[in-house]
Amino acid sequence: MNCQKTIVPAPEEVDIQALKEKYHAEREKRMRREGQNQYAAPEDHFVHDTREHDPFTPVVPRDSVDEDIDVAVLGAGWTGIMAGYHLTKAGVTNFRHIEHAGGFGGTWYWNRYPGIQCDNDAYCYLPLLEEMGHLPSKKFADGKEIYDYIQAIVDRFEFRDKALLHTEITSLRWDESIKRWRISTDREDEIRARFVMMCGGTLSTPKFPAIPGIHRFKGKMFHTSRWDYEYTGGGWDEPVLDKLADKRVAILGTGATSIQAVPYLGKYAKQLYVIQRTPSSVDERPNPPTDPEWAASLKPGWQAERQANFLRAANEIIPPGDPDLICDIWTEINRNLNAELEEEGWPQVSMEEFMRRREVMDFRVMQRLRERVDSIVQDPETAEALKPWYRFMCKRPLSNNDYYATFNRPNVHLVDVSKTAGLEAMTEHGFIHEGKEHEIDCMIFASGFEVTSELKRRWGIETVEGREGVSIYDHWSDGPLTLHGTMTHHFPNMFFTGYVQGGLNGNTTLQFGMQGYHASYVISEALKRGIKAVEPTQEAQDAYVKEFREKELDLSVILNECTPSYFTNEGEKEAKWFLFRGWGPGWDDFQRLVREWREEGSLQGMRLDN
Repeated sequence: MNCQKTIVPAPEEVDIQALKEKYHAEREKRMRREGQNQYAAPEDHFVHDTREHDPFTPVVPRDSVDEDIDVAVLGAGWTGIMAGYHLTKAGVTNFRHIEHAGGFGGTWYWNRYPGIQCDNDAYCYLPLLEEMGHLPSKKFADGKEIYDYIQAIVDRFEFRDKALLHTEITSLRWDESIKRWRISTDREDEIRARFVMMCGGTLSTPKFPAIPGIHRFKGKMFHTSRWDYEYTGGGWDEPVLDKLADKRVAILGTGATSIQAVPYLGKYAKQLYVIQRTPSSVDERPNPPTDPEWAASLKPGWQAERQANFLRAANEIIPPGDPDLICDIWTEINRNLNAELEEEGWPQVSMEEFMRRREVMDFRVMQRLRERVDSIVQDPETAEALKPWYRFMCKRPLSNNDYYATFNRPNVHLVDVSKTAGLEAMTEHGFIHEGKEHEIDCMIFASGFEVTSELKRRWGIETVEGREGVSIYDHWSDGPLTLHGTMTHHFPNMFFTGYVQGGLNGNTTLQFGMQGYHASYVISEALKRGIKAVEPTQEAQDAYVKEFREKELDLSVILNECTPSYFTNEGEKEAKWFLFRGWGPGWDDFQRLVREWREEGSLQGMRLDN
């Protein structure tokens, strides 16, 4: 692929100081003192219904399970699936997936809204492509295609028949007398697992804003992760929403989901109101079909090479002459920097100078994206409201060819709620904006998923107790305490995944998959050696936490300059569970650390009970 740098404004055309002031002003008017409390609590029946109600698979009665197993994998999205894969490869097969959905897939099970596609390069994002002998049909694969690919993996490795679906964990308690985890569920299961892998994912529980009057509304309401095609018409793979022809629809939220669904809603609804607090940055989306000649040219190891290239191009420094294999919005800043350095003959540049240039390029790229809005959206006021005024990674970078053009339709109206930092209220017949009621028939919530500092709310498990009845919620009340982000003292044979004191990778399936690989190594070694319980010693945990905090990524830009979102814990600077705390020296260095620990072979720093 001939990947060229994008045309962005020259450095002298960008007034960085003025832009910083503009970014700050836009951030401040969207801040809310409630922080994460601006969203409805899980006890709210509207949210609670989404946990129990599965519109895609009927919940059927089953007998309760009473058994002993080696491993309980809690979650059956990508993280749980990759955990199962690595367990199987390590020779551990006596395990179950336990999942609250009616099938495998996680976010790709629940999200079936019109227009859903992968936001990242699918050749990187979809794991095990070489092992499965599979290639996605195009760079940004459709949601249905991803779901089907997941099912193929599940069937290849025979996970399906072992899974307990439509099952929620109610408690996890370590029983020292049998050195197992006692797992209770809402299906009255009693499972005694030697090991537990926490694979619930990052985005699993639908989130709703706590709008005054939300429960007074008498029209139709649903979350995008529970899309109601009975109401809208069409289907997952044929999004012809013909039942909306006489409907006035509002969609709340303008993140990754909304920018994909809005073009379909705008095309079919009688009236569409797009309710926006903070606009996303939306680039064009070239999405050609997979080239057969390119596919035939791939050599063994191509996917790992591509994933490593994406990491460098999106998150780190691209070495001179290293090609950008991804060539999209995620890699634009570094790609442009490399191109300009190449034009200068690859001068010796200090890290300080490189980062200064990268900051300038950030402002130039964002200016290009704002100019893209003006080039498409015809109404100047609407165009201005759609412009992203923040740094590149303050919100997830997005791409879509039809989103902005949808606002040129006469039936589509942008409702900018930035001045009030959210929607004012709902009524029996619609919503209130700037004191005026807008009547609608349907409210669709594209408000995302719970990403919260309250661990119990995030996991949704009432009781998690380790040795001597220690609660994980007390143990981690001031943030996670781990060895390698994977295990914690007082909680033997329990493994964590997600954004917990480890290396960060923009490719989440790779990041969480490697956590499953590391955990599977420990589990398989313990089983081989007859070790009944393994957990970090206090000394080893303290040493790792100290080192992690010394090397932790500097989050000051995100916390002090970015608009409120789940990226920033809604602006709560004291949040102990900030999403993107990571190993400062980078992903590759963290993988070196845990690889050397595994190769040393003694399970160093662990308490081992035989």
